[in-house]
Amino acid sequence: MGPTLQEGSMGSIYKDYFNPQKIREHYNYTKELTEKRQSPGRDAVSIAIVILCCLIVLENLLVLVSVYRNKKFHSAMFIFIGNLAFSDLLAGLAFMANVLLSGQYTFSLTPVQWFVREGTAFATLAASVLSLLAIAIERHVAITKVKVYSSDKNCRMVLLIGACWVISVAIGGLPIMGWNCMGRLEDCSTVLPLYSKRYILFVVTVFTAILLSIVLLYGHIYCIVRSSHAEIASVQTLALLKTVTIVLGAFIICWLPAFIILLLDTSCAIKACPILYKADYFFGFAALNSAINPVIYTLRSKDMRKEFLRVLCCWGMAGRGKPAERCMVPLRSSSSLERCTQKQDLPTSPILRECTTSV
Repeated sequence: MGPTLQEGSMGSIYKDYFNPQKIREHYNYTKELTEKRQSPGRDAVSIAIVILCCLIVLENLLVLVSVYRNKKFHSAMFIFIGNLAFSDLLAGLAFMANVLLSGQYTFSLTPVQWFVREGTAFATLAASVLSLLAIAIERHVAITKVKVYSSDKNCRMVLLIGACWVISVAIGGLPIMGWNCMGRLEDCSTVLPLYSKRYILFVVTVFTAILLSIVLLYGHIYCIVRSSHAEIASVQTLALLKTVTIVLGAFIICWLPAFIILLLDTSCAIKACPILYKADYFFGFAALNSAINPVIYTLRSKDMRKEFLRVLCCWGMAGRGKPAERCMVPLRSSSSLERCTQKQDLPTSPILRECTTSV
């Protein structure tokens, strides 16, 4: 009798995953918006977010093409930057699809389609944040090891990038694997009506832990640089402090409002916090982080800026049907980042090795 009941329960859950009425039931319970038409103001916000997503995709595609085309950018640090750009590009695509399939289109989805829509956005945004952590870990290893890029560099790089994507997919896939509120409406999120409040709290906790980890890693790097008495320490300390301030400032500014909304969602009773119905504004603002990351991590490199111009030149000439040979001229000079990268395999002091962290 026991196994029969268990099989019946699993079959019921499986059927619910393909029942579009479940979407309407959950949205009506948490928002009572199933019969309301989308307002013009919301349409304008959606258009703005789609435009932002297009910018994110093009910007990060430019980074990826630049890294791929130029062999000078085939070092470990630029591969990490490329991974960050790839995750941000996917985040832009996922968020764009999320917006285009929102509104009245939501009620034509089945729960499994809804989980894929939201889970993909969560996974790609998590990958973007985890890529920032991977870069921080690589920089920390680079400054603390006697030889910055030793024989285990490829293994470390593959492990960090692989872990980034495995963890991200796991975070985004937990709801569709069962950590949701289907059958337990009282546990449902207001912002994401099929997600469990406990899952939302878990995600916010994980992202907060990532932020704290980045702060600690860069703080330790800063202490190492500052503890040196070399004359170059002052220059490198200022460069590092500027970079860390930009990175952490952008992360906090973009994500803190969304974190606050999600935390409020986990503590508010159903329909008790009207601001939760404006969550799209906060998620749209969080998406800015994917547009800002390429600026922070690449435009501080002169050679990357030159490569950007060459790629744009090629695209422009190709669009006009003209030959693009002039855009293929090799770069003549190296930026401070590349000059330091070329010296990484030499036995240098920690301060000289710290040059790799000033990107």
